[in-house]
Amino acid sequence: MTTHQVEHEITVAAPPPTVYRLLADVQNWPRIFPPTIHVDQVEHDGDNERIRIWATANGAAKNWTSRRTLDPQGLRIDFRQEVSTPPVASMAGTWVIEPLPGAGCRVRLLHDYRAIDDDPAGLAWIDEAVDRNSRSELAALKENVERAHAAQALTFSFEDSVQVHGSAEHVYDFINEAGLWSQRLPHVATVRLTEDEPGLQTLEMDTRAKDGSVHTTKSYRVCLPHEKIAYKQVTLPALMTLHTGYWTFTEDDHGTTTASSQHTVVINEENIARILGTDATVTDAREYVQGALSANSRITLGHAKDYAEKR
Repeated sequence: MTTHQVEHEITVAAPPPTVYRLLADVQNWPRIFPPTIHVDQVEHDGDNERIRIWATANGAAKNWTSRRTLDPQGLRIDFRQEVSTPPVASMAGTWVIEPLPGAGCRVRLLHDYRAIDDDPAGLAWIDEAVDRNSRSELAALKENVERAHAAQALTFSFEDSVQVHGSAEHVYDFINEAGLWSQRLPHVATVRLTEDEPGLQTLEMDTRAKDGSVHTTKSYRVCLPHEKIAYKQVTLPALMTLHTGYWTFTEDDHGTTTASSQHTVVINEENIARILGTDATVTDAREYVQGALSANSRITLGHAKDYAEKR
């Protein structure tokens, strides 16, 4: 089998240790890398870890397991896919952060990979996916670090929870079965759910707002029975440039379940005046977005509670 090697790089106007820390903490990846939907840390032993990644490649959602070796002194992170998804036979690479004169650095992203049976069509697919995702990841990394101060004002998270006198499994089932939401939830007009492989869903919804308008959204969801459903919205309303979140289900020894809906949002500052008026501020936009998302979450949690408690 033939191994192919490629390299991408970008210059970032930020201290090298800052860039390294951002790359080392995989929990931030859905927020900073457009293709990434969700990352779970499966194992951790010193500077070695095993992670499972769900991400889009050429418009299709894929998942794989990787092992990483972290080198904070050398500002280097080596990775290798432990379980790859066809047409990939193997995939490995390295993040290298090189200090530049002043406060900036050069970030190099190296890949080496093979296609199953050296299939030309499979190799072409991998070439395109690696090139597209590498450019996207490096550009997002640059923007995220260089605009860190602005992002602090525009980025926020919040959570809504409900206590359910029922099992986590039944509450999970209600959220997992999103294809039925147009029948079960008053704010959902239509829904289109596909699940090409177990636990990896594509969810498109037409949702009614309080003013009667209908908004279309698309999300990729990672479903981990019966504990968590993580998602990343890829078709966004005008006031957001990022929306990620997760549903969690925790059952205690007495059979009571805490069901929660968490959101992380980045406000689209350029659209505030157009949507909310010329006098509107970032604070106004945050309150508006949180109010809308929280209202829908509470409605969904309430119906999930009723569903589980009747079982």
